[in-house]
Amino acid sequence: MATFLYKLGRSAFRRRRLVALLWVALLAVAGVGAATASTATSSSFSIPGTEAQKAFDLLEERFPGGSADGATARVVFKAPDGEKMTDAGHRAEVDKAVSELKDGSDQIASVTDPYTAKAVSRDGSTAYVSVTYAVSSMELTDATREALEETGTEAREAGLTVEIGGDALQTVPETGAGEIIGVVVAGIVLVITFGSLVAAGLPLLTAIIGVGIGISTITALANVLDLGSTTSTLAMMIGLAVGIDYALFIVSRYRAELAEGREHEEAAGRAVGTAGSAVVFAGLTVVIALVGLAVVNIPMLTKMGFAAAGTVVIAVLIALTLIPALLGFAGKRVLGRKVRKGGAVSDKPNAGTRWARFVLRRPVTVLLAGVVGLGAVAIPAASLEMGLPDDGAQPVSTTQRKAYDLLSDGFGPGFNGPLMVVVDGDKSVADRTVEIVRGLDGAAAVTPPILNKAGDTAMITVIPKDRPSSVATEDLVHDIRDRSGDEVLVTGATAMNIDFSQKMNDALLPYLALVVGLAFLLLMVVFRSVLVPLKAALGFLLSVVAALGAVVAVFQWGWLGSLFGVEQTGPIMSMMPIFMVGVVFGLAMDYEVFLVTRMREAYVHGERPGEAIVTGFRHGTRVVAAAAVIMIAVFSGFIGSSEQMVKMIGFGLAIAVFFDAFVVRMAIVPAVLALLGHKAWWLPRWLDRVLPNVDVEGEKLREELSESSGGPDGDRELVRV
Repeated sequence: MATFLYKLGRSAFRRRRLVALLWVALLAVAGVGAATASTATSSSFSIPGTEAQKAFDLLEERFPGGSADGATARVVFKAPDGEKMTDAGHRAEVDKAVSELKDGSDQIASVTDPYTAKAVSRDGSTAYVSVTYAVSSMELTDATREALEETGTEAREAGLTVEIGGDALQTVPETGAGEIIGVVVAGIVLVITFGSLVAAGLPLLTAIIGVGIGISTITALANVLDLGSTTSTLAMMIGLAVGIDYALFIVSRYRAELAEGREHEEAAGRAVGTAGSAVVFAGLTVVIALVGLAVVNIPMLTKMGFAAAGTVVIAVLIALTLIPALLGFAGKRVLGRKVRKGGAVSDKPNAGTRWARFVLRRPVTVLLAGVVGLGAVAIPAASLEMGLPDDGAQPVSTTQRKAYDLLSDGFGPGFNGPLMVVVDGDKSVADRTVEIVRGLDGAAAVTPPILNKAGDTAMITVIPKDRPSSVATEDLVHDIRDRSGDEVLVTGATAMNIDFSQKMNDALLPYLALVVGLAFLLLMVVFRSVLVPLKAALGFLLSVVAALGAVVAVFQWGWLGSLFGVEQTGPIMSMMPIFMVGVVFGLAMDYEVFLVTRMREAYVHGERPGEAIVTGFRHGTRVVAAAAVIMIAVFSGFIGSSEQMVKMIGFGLAIAVFFDAFVVRMAIVPAVLALLGHKAWWLPRWLDRVLPNVDVEGEKLREELSESSGGPDGDRELVRV
């Protein structure tokens, strides 16, 4: 592989104008496709195989036009102290609001009158209007949302408190500010790392081009493939991360080759042949992690994973072709000013060298400190409670949160998450189900059944005693399912969230086994070792569990919550563990491949195990540290979001990258390798014969180049820049 990539790098360098033109043309085509594509709608959300989904499907079949999965809203009215919503003046204001809602949009399916629907609290202080839409929340037009938000303006002027809750006000979280912050920090880190604006600009430029192509392609195909807008958010986050990383590693290796005195084209070929091989395998690990999301069997997640994996493939191809082409245009400007003016490269030990030598002197101490430290942080993960956030997790300043609190105070917390019980049977079966549910401890109220025209299906609304995301409500859902027959199904947003969380929980171990297992085999091929991939996988699991512990401590227990803007503690988003495993695993293996490949390269060329560790750190520490800081900055930018879910993702990924890059890869990995010595690179002979030799460290490439040049090229001393 190294030989093929060497030739590819030299070819791209020589034909740089053609290569650059092809990528620009591809970006233009993707951009035109995105601009001319029809506006994307929300990706249809379904959870195959769950009871909640079966109930939704049954409702669609037996109650046609009922908009079972349409967006919903609740407009909550509260009278001033000492007054009641049943007063004539207040009732007139509510009637006006109901009329405005019915006439405000053609996407409305139904609007209830609180006075006929018994939606007035016992003390008369609070009333609410239920609104159902014919489409999902992401398909609502801006005009429809504006009409909803303006509901009750006159009522407010008359002295009533009016707040609006429900998923109809949900929009795709704005993350632009976080991305801008991440790119700015990335630029600063790259300038410090390279000491050259040109060298710093190349990874940013190519990452933006790659993300542009990926996002434009997703936008162009959104309607055809039923891709939601959240798909492009994940693709952008991952594409930006790996795009900068991969370009950073190749540019760094190119500068090292130039510093050894090689010609520019030769340096580009060798950089792509060596660092490029690592890029290919690092990219494969990320692709495996993202495509592996398909095992969860949730179509939305599968599409997100495949789309993000496609963006990673684009980032790898750009690193292997566009980067050497742009290096041809950059010339010597890719080097720092001091080096360009003929200054000598410093031979003094850098921070990586000093740290590696420290670890070699005290491997047991460093190993214990790293493992015990991460183990302590991981302890809260044992108390992990998973669920999906509701309006109770919104900032207290939002109208959704205020509506949530008004409903809780006026009617009870369960009114924020009613359950929909679907009975596949006649009225007698429905009446029997009502009696069973009324006898359950967790049910606060049960409505009479509503039958369809055929009389063979009924809907029953159940109000839990506790809030939607509570354990008590989850127990109530399970009790209804356990004590009713197979013809009774529980659905609704709350039940859907419970089933979704359970499905994610059940899929975690199979997903881990698939991703870690495939990556273990891949790393065995890369490193020609059994223990190095095993150590990499165990280290990754330790960093992810520690990161989950930190997430639980902050978002579930509330520790340091005010520092990160956590206004309401609650269960951890059910997607979080699998999401962290997928994203962080790919990035963690990036750092493992780039750092340890350099050690393997030195070991293969005759250095002792300890010397190889020092060599790997001398050449890789600064680059890996820079890549990790960039990733932490990109993910940390999302912590400032007002959306609790986005905030949690940003914090979790940022802390996981920090643990994995700086504790596992920089401390635990060299300590373990130092203790193993030569055994670290042991591979049974039979396995050595079976595994393909992909020559990631470029040993065969060096031999070929040495023979063709007639000199001992492999004896050159590696130079750091």
